[in-house]
Amino acid sequence: MDRIADIAAVLAQMRDPRSVEHLLRELLTASEVEKLSLRWDIVRFLSEGESQRAIAQRLGVSLCKITRGARELRKGGSTLKRVFARRSGGPPRP
Repeated sequence: MDRIADIAAVLAQMRDPRSVEHLLRELLTASEVEKLSLRWDIVRFLSEGESQRAIAQRLGVSLCKITRGARELRKGGSTLKRVFARRSGGPPRP
């Protein structure tokens, strides 16, 4: 089994968000947690319709760093788009 698939399977079986958080903090360094959190903020703000320039200014990152998240959200069948649509209670944006 692919290692990411193995991690995904473990996370999918965990029901308590606090346990998932603890596991992630045990697996990841503080720097990795910060990088993952930054990527999450980027795609969250994009999914809320915030412009790439506004996000870059808000988070103090380059537009290049934001481009990957924007590209993933635009893909047909994007899991990120579905996740954020479900969180907001609405349909995914085109």
